[in-house]
This record gives sequence, C-alpha cells and structure tokens, in this order.
Amino acid sequence: MSKHQFTPTHYFSTLGSHPPVLRIADGDTVATTTLDAGGFDLHRERRHKGVNPMTGPFYVEGAEPGDTLAVRLDRLRPNRRFGWSGVQLASNVMDPADVALLPPPPGFAEGSGEWDVDWDAGIAVLTSPATKLARLPIPIRPMVGCFGVAPSGGQAISTATSSTNGGNMDYKGFTEGVTVYFPVAVSGALFFIGDGHAVQGCGEVCGTGIEISFDVEFTLSVIKGKSIEWPRAETATHIVAAGNARPLDQALQHATSEMARWLQEEYALTWTEAHTLMGQCVEYEIANVFDPAYTVVCKMDKALLARVANL
Repeated sequence: MSKHQFTPTHYFSTLGSHPPVLRIADGDTVATTTLDAGGFDLHRERRHKGVNPMTGPFYVEGAEPGDTLAVRLDRLRPNRRFGWSGVQLASNVMDPADVALLPPPPGFAEGSGEWDVDWDAGIAVLTSPATKLARLPIPIRPMVGCFGVAPSGGQAISTATSSTNGGNMDYKGFTEGVTVYFPVAVSGALFFIGDGHAVQGCGEVCGTGIEISFDVEFTLSVIKGKSIEWPRAETATHIVAAGNARPLDQALQHATSEMARWLQEEYALTWTEAHTLMGQCVEYEIANVFDPAYTVVCKMDKALLARVANL
C-alpha cells in the first residue's frame, strides 16, 4: 500500500468520466486539498468558478462496474480560519405563509455569514453580521459535503445534486474516521471529493454548512464482486444507507430499501427478520433538504446488530 501526495491543478463541478488526475492501486491512500464550495482555496484565492468544485477524479486500479469502492475518510481538516455560511433559511423548509415574509434570497456566497474557524480550539465564532451570536462559540465537526464516483452511461452529474453515485449529499455524519461505500459504475471508479464544512446542522437548511477549504486524506479500496445500489457507510456506532431523490419520501424509500438489503446480505437476516427489526429499531436523519435531490439516511445501531449475530 502506498501513500500519494497530490496537488490539484484543476477542478470539476460535475462527477463524470473525466480524465483521471492520478491512478492509484487498490488500498492506496491519497493526501490532497479541496477548495470551498465557492471555489476559494486556503489563501482565499478563487481557483474555480463552478459550484462545489471537486478534487479528482482518482482512478483505482482493478475497480470495475459491479464492484464497490470503499472510501475511508482518514483526515478532514480545515486549512484556513475563514469560513462562510448562509444566514437565511431556505424557502422550501418553511411554511408558505412565512416564505412571503423573507427578503429576496442572496446569490451564492453573497450576503453570507463570516466565521472564524479555530481548529486548535475546536470552535467557530460568527464575526459578521454583528449579532449576539458572536458570543456563542460553535463546536466544529468537520465533514465532507460532496464526494462520490463517476455515474454510469457517460453521465456527468452536477455537484449541486446527488444520485446513486453519491455527490452533494451534505450528510453531517460523513466525518473523519467514517468509511463510505459507493457502487462502481465505470472502470477505475473515478473518485471525487470536495465541499468541506467545518460544521453543519441536519438538513443543510440554510443552504450551506460553514464552508471552508480542507486538507484531506482518504484510502480507497475495491470490494470485488460486491454490488450495492445506493451509498452506504459505517461509523463507529452505526451502519448507514443513504437515499438521494426528490420528493423527500422517495429519498427515504431508497435509503430504507438499501438498509433492508444490507441486513439480509451481510447480517444473515431473513426478509421478515430484517423488516421486523427495522420496524422497531431503525433510525433516520434528514441529511439535506436544500439541493435538487434531497438526502435521507437510514441507520442501524452496530451494537444491536452484534447482539443479533449471536442469536
């Protein structure tokens, strides 16, 4: 296994079958950097004009359609102190009567909140606009908002949205130490990563987290012959299935079905057992209700599943 230090020279605002920036072996680790969602680097210089610019794609030798790519998020660190965020709730998360009272929405990254992000102290402090919230340090929890692999059929899917291949899922649980699984649709998988957040609440209801550039390290491994339909993940405490679609109930349906398949395939549960267990023990989170495709995650507690395995 090798570790690669990669310095990006260009970025993409779609996940697609773009020429790979680096070819690596199965199991290799990459250390690199990402821009923020507006295309700004660690020096606050704009390097890309599209939304959610991606570093990559990275070609993983041996990955073929029908396999699964495992992405271990080894290190996710803000590499500057300045972050920015939305300061107005999205119209689609509010009652229609209240939407009429909102001011016109600002443009992307315009009229935003400004934050001082202190990695050493583990906090972010609002510096603009001037409000009493400046006296309320927010604990940071760095997570990656947009990442995934190239989709099938020669598609190039905007980094503003998400699909079966991942993309802009904006799930606050995709933090350092988590392993995320993506269905491989093209040779080499073609993995992309970007859109770092110092912290973000459930749903990304203001349209952003605290947007910031990142130093990242990740390890890419191929699971041969393992076919999944939607992104999956393993945290220290849960297994997670993500569904990306609109309306919200369709995203929930994708996540729920993916979890039911996972329990039957890898936890030796029958159809009835998987469905019965989920009926009483499943957990859900609304990851994103701002983007063109919403994201819902379906979770099961690993400690509970360990008890089931001993039955």
